Amino acid sequence: MNMNNDSVWRIKVVPNAPLLVEGKVELTLADGTTQMAENPHLCRCGASKNKPFCDGSHAKIGFKD
Repeated sequence: MNMNNDSVWRIKVVPNAPLLVEGKVELTLADGTTQMAENPHLCRCGASKNKPFCDGSHAKIGFKD
């Protein structure tokens, strides 16, 4: 991955919700493959059927942080 030192990525922690990443990032998935994602919402409740991305399952299961 070629990281530009001038780039700024932000991660917002929102109560009872996924992690909101601002910026274009390279994700390394559990199987070792990589994927580029822009402004991804990342699951932190563990219930998403589309990990590492949020699919809204946190609301269905009543996730509280």
